[in-house]
Amino acid sequence: MNSETVTVHQLFQDRRQYRVPFYQRPYVWSRDAQWKPLWTDIIQKAESRLENNSVPPAPHFLGAIVLEPQPRDGLRGVEALHVIDGQQRLTTLQYVLSALSMAIRECKADDILPIINGCVWNPNPDTMKQPAIEVFKVWPTFRDRQTYELAMHAQTRDELRSRFPQNFTQSGSLKRIGIDHPPALDAIWFFRQQIEDWLAGQPDRPERLEKLAEAIFQDLKVVSISLEQQDDAQVIFETLNGRGAELHATDLIRNFIFMRTDRDGANSGNLYDTLWSQFEGSFWAESQRRGRLNRPRVEWFMQSTLQAELAEEIDVGRLYEAYRRFAKPMPAEQQLERLSSYADKYRHFILGTGDEPIGQFGRQIAVWDASPIHAVALAIAGSRLSVADQSAMYSDLVSYVVRRAICGLSNKSYNKTFLQLLKRLREGDFSPANLRSILSAQKGETSRWPTDEEFLRVWINDPIIPRLGEMARVRFVLAALEKGMRTARTEENVLPDMAHLDVEHVLPERWLEHWPIDGVAVTEAELQAANMANLLMDEASDRQKAISKRERLNTRLAT
Repeated sequence: MNSETVTVHQLFQDRRQYRVPFYQRPYVWSRDAQWKPLWTDIIQKAESRLENNSVPPAPHFLGAIVLEPQPRDGLRGVEALHVIDGQQRLTTLQYVLSALSMAIRECKADDILPIINGCVWNPNPDTMKQPAIEVFKVWPTFRDRQTYELAMHAQTRDELRSRFPQNFTQSGSLKRIGIDHPPALDAIWFFRQQIEDWLAGQPDRPERLEKLAEAIFQDLKVVSISLEQQDDAQVIFETLNGRGAELHATDLIRNFIFMRTDRDGANSGNLYDTLWSQFEGSFWAESQRRGRLNRPRVEWFMQSTLQAELAEEIDVGRLYEAYRRFAKPMPAEQQLERLSSYADKYRHFILGTGDEPIGQFGRQIAVWDASPIHAVALAIAGSRLSVADQSAMYSDLVSYVVRRAICGLSNKSYNKTFLQLLKRLREGDFSPANLRSILSAQKGETSRWPTDEEFLRVWINDPIIPRLGEMARVRFVLAALEKGMRTARTEENVLPDMAHLDVEHVLPERWLEHWPIDGVAVTEAELQAANMANLLMDEASDRQKAISKRERLNTRLAT
C-alpha cells in the first residue's frame, strides 16, 4: 500500500470520486460528537490566518482514509476509489464545503467560488458514463443517497428549505423537536449557521470567507492510504474496525459477505436488494435484552443461526469470528440464501405469526424465558422434516419447559442443556423420536423432564401460581387446559385469542363470609379449631376436615 499526507484541496481537486460501498453502514457523525469539534479546529486555523497572514498555521490532521482504486474500463468516466475506511471524514468535508459555497454565494464573494466548486463537483459530465452520479466527489452508501443528492444540489439556504419543507418551521428555522433530520441537511445547515455566526457583525466578510476557505483547504490534512492490487481490503478493514466496539458484528459480517461477492464475480447490488436489505429494517435493529446484554435483534438472530448450523456455543461478543468459520467454504450468494431462509423462520418464531410449526411454537414458548431454545427451534425449522414431525418436536420442547416450570425446576442450565440436545441431534438421528429419547434420558434437577406422575402430584398438591410468576404463564396454562377440554362437539371448538384476558381469582378470598359448607357459614372460631386439630394431630370431625381442606385449597390458589 502507498500512503501520503495530503491537504483537503489535494484530496478533492482531481477528477475522481470516492465511493462508499453500498454494504457499509450509513453516515453516523453527529453535531456534538464530531461537527462541533471539527468546526472549532477550522475556526482556530482561520483566525490564525487573519491575525498573521505571512506565517501559515501548523497543519491539523483529521486522521487517515483508506482507499481501494477501482479498475477503469475505457476512456469515459471519472477515476473511482472505494472507501475502505474514512467515509465519515470525507462526507463531512463535503458538507463543510457545501455550506461554504452557500455562504460565498449569499455574500456575493464569487471570486473563490470556482475553487470551492472544483472540490465539490467533478467537471465535464458529457465524458462520464453516469453523469448524475459521477459529478459528485463523494458518493455515499445507498441509504444516504437520496437526501445527499437533494442537499448537495441546493445552492442556498432557501433552496434547502424548498427541498426539505417538512423539516423547517414556518419562520424558516430548522425544527428541533420531534423530528430526525436527514444527516446531509442537518450537517450542511449546521456548518452554514456556524459560518453565519462567525461572520456576524464583521465588515470584511469576503476576506474572512477567503481565509476560512484557505484554512479548510490548506490547514486540514489527512493521511491517504491507497491499496495496491495485492493488498487484501477485507483484512485491512478488519484490522481497522474489528478490534474495537465502533462497529456492530453484523457490520463486519455484511462487509465480509459483499467483499466476497466481488471475488465471486456475483451481482452485489442484486444480492443486496433481494437477500440482505431485509436485515436493515427496524425489526432487526430493535434492541433486545438478555440478562445483562442488550444487543440489536439481528445479533441474537446471528447467534441462534450459527448455533443451529455449527451446533456449538457461540459467544454473542465474538459473532464475527464464528461467522467466518461458518461461511469460509461458501460463496457469498449461498451464505445470503442460507441467512435469508433462517431469517423468515426467525421472524415468524419471534412474532409468533404464520401457520408454520415454528410460528405456532413461537406463540407457545414466548412467555417461558427460554432463549437458549432458539437455536434448536431454527434447526428444526431448517430441517427437511415434515410438518407433522416438526410439530411433534416442538410439542415435546414445550412440554419439557412448561413441566419443569410447574414443578419448580430451574432454567439456569438451559444453555448447556439445549446445546447438548442440538449436538446429539446433529450427530445422530434428527427426528422426533430421538429428541424425545434425549430429553427423557436427562437426569438431575438441572435437566430432567418431569414424568406424568411427578407432574400430576405437583399439580394437585403444590401452589402453582407463585411458581409460574408471570400472569402470562398462568394464562397460557389455563388456555391449554381449556383447549384440551374442547372437542368436536363443543359449540366453539376453536380456542379464541386469550392474550387480552385477565386472570382472576375465582374462589372468594374471604371464603368464611361468602362460601358456606353444607349450607352453613364457617365462623372464625371454627377455622381456628380446625387448624388446631391439624397442628395437634387430634381426631378431627368431618366438618373440621372439610374446613381444613377448603382453607388449604383457597390459600394455595390465592398465593
